[in-house]
Amino acid sequence: MNVRILLADDQAMVRASLRVILEDQPGLSVVAEAADGAEAVELARRLRPDVCLVDIRMPRLDGIAVTRALAGPGIADPLKVIVVTTFDLDEYVHGALTEGAVGFVLKDAGPGVLVEAVRAAHAGDALISPSVTVRLLRHLAAATAPAARPPAPPLTDRELEVVRAAARGRTNQEIAAELCISLSTVKGHVASVMAKLGMRNRVEVVVWAWENRLLPPR
Repeated sequence: MNVRILLADDQAMVRASLRVILEDQPGLSVVAEAADGAEAVELARRLRPDVCLVDIRMPRLDGIAVTRALAGPGIADPLKVIVVTTFDLDEYVHGALTEGAVGFVLKDAGPGVLVEAVRAAHAGDALISPSVTVRLLRHLAAATAPAARPPAPPLTDRELEVVRAAARGRTNQEIAAELCISLSTVKGHVASVMAKLGMRNRVEVVVWAWENRLLPPR
């Protein structure tokens, strides 16, 4: 299956490099490039690519605004947006995730991680590398003051195990191996958790887990 990708970055050299990396892989093709956020939104809405790689800092509209327009609350048929950033603790990353991004990658993470992220986005799997997930979301948890929250919907013990593993940055395949269950069972648990929590993607579940202190501090 061919995965159609939109690249949005204000630097032509970066876009060219990303195109070379992606199109060197079987089944990946770049269908459009945008030099600013407004152009990215227009092209994405018109072409409906499978995955949008969006730089966090761009002219006219930044990556958060682009993500909100393509995948934010109220979007009936959201696109899959991966935020690309230079800094793994960029102050904008959490905002992008809460606006509907399905994950983010670092520009210096290497070609393999970029390709894996695109394929994972297309498959609905995890998109944030384990080390970045833990650092970013631990930072988020530490910065968020505990507050009264409505009771969480009842998750089964197995669903909680899957959520905690995902919050530690595990992919579905890694969770299956860790819990000695099938990949399809993991996907079923993730889908069930998303339905119970009223969330649209896996990253929202991960953020929810950290905000609700489901993982013990290390």
